Amino acid sequence: MNFLSLIESKREGKILAPEQIQEIIHAFTAGKIPDYQMSAMLMAIFFRGLNTAETTALTLAMRDSGDVLKFPKDKRPLVDKHSTGGIGDKVSLPLAPLLACLGFRVPMISGRGLGITGGTLDKLDSIPGFKTLLPAAQITKLVQHVGCVICGQTDTMVPADKKIYALRDASGTVPSIQLITASILSKKLAENLDALILDVKFGCAAFMQTKADARKLAKAMAALGNECGTNTRAILTDMNTPLGRAAGNWLEVKESVECLEGNGPLDLLELVVDSAAHLLVQTKKSKSLAAARALATECLQSGAPRKKWDEMIVAQGADLKAFNRKLALDSTAKVAVEVKSDKAGYISKCDARIIGEVIRDLGGGRLTKESAINFDVGVDCIAKPGERVEKSAILCRVHAGDLEPMKVAVARLKMAFEISARKISAAPLIQEIIG
Repeated sequence: MNFLSLIESKREGKILAPEQIQEIIHAFTAGKIPDYQMSAMLMAIFFRGLNTAETTALTLAMRDSGDVLKFPKDKRPLVDKHSTGGIGDKVSLPLAPLLACLGFRVPMISGRGLGITGGTLDKLDSIPGFKTLLPAAQITKLVQHVGCVICGQTDTMVPADKKIYALRDASGTVPSIQLITASILSKKLAENLDALILDVKFGCAAFMQTKADARKLAKAMAALGNECGTNTRAILTDMNTPLGRAAGNWLEVKESVECLEGNGPLDLLELVVDSAAHLLVQTKKSKSLAAARALATECLQSGAPRKKWDEMIVAQGADLKAFNRKLALDSTAKVAVEVKSDKAGYISKCDARIIGEVIRDLGGGRLTKESAINFDVGVDCIAKPGERVEKSAILCRVHAGDLEPMKVAVARLKMAFEISARKISAAPLIQEIIG
């Protein structure tokens, strides 16, 4: 293979054959293509793009660069959900046990956060003893016996994506629809799923800032997932306001448990139930979304998913007694203080980006992949758009590791909220269904 000629071909906008793409991924994973040449190819793709056939070939080649999970035959469909990330987005945590109780198998391979976006694995790392890194054989075993698992990809799953993503991050080629699509779906297809629901977010705290860009990504991923044999659907959701009333790793675990106990915030409950409902329809376990929502809501209210949550975290090494003791605490951070309103009125804005940046700077997020995480910092009791507040009412509560960063956080958090004299109508959380 003359890789230089392939770089030149893509630079000139020519189409690469599936066999050429497969050979590129195989050679790069094996260390036969230097990083500087692969970076040049990624930049050529960034500017020239890939057509549907090329994106499909890239996704499947990345999937096949390592181990693919294999499960025995079972009447329970294999399903999963992926989110493009946001502030307070803890949907995966209550969704996995709910899906298991609805008769699914859920091999949920998740990631860590970077920047202001919290990662599912970081949230789970705040649980005493919980193990997020499991060998493939144990993932399969837990999915079969418990019904669900939430963990990171193994070293031998989709290694091509790990190497390519590191180069994309360093070469300024992350915002490519085709490369994003291949990265996300190669990992999900390695789970051997029957159905997949994608939550593509847009807004000030989302990877895709505009609804139009989010729709473009959602359509690309849904089309490719279906092309590759996995029933795939996407929903577009608003990420201008945090999801739920808590953001920050441990605080989001607490709110997830509240959701499983039927006491969670309405927006979180809506997205959890809707995600489950779509998968019920996609796998033909329910004939309509309305019927599926009713079924998912009834299951959530039964208490079975809450018990399944305990079963799942214990199966992944959690100390249940220590977890419950921690759960009973009002705050696990060194200091916690309320941020109060300077005037009465209606919340007209709750800026998710500012809140996410505050949490990151308190130590609850990463500036680099090597950054250490403080699991206990964050923001909760968040007032939401459309709600009435009086003067000195609580806008939110900040949990910090020390007094000085707490004072800075309070001043910044006040800027996240706008209060108006008239009540505004909050934007719908779920704005579109694709696929």
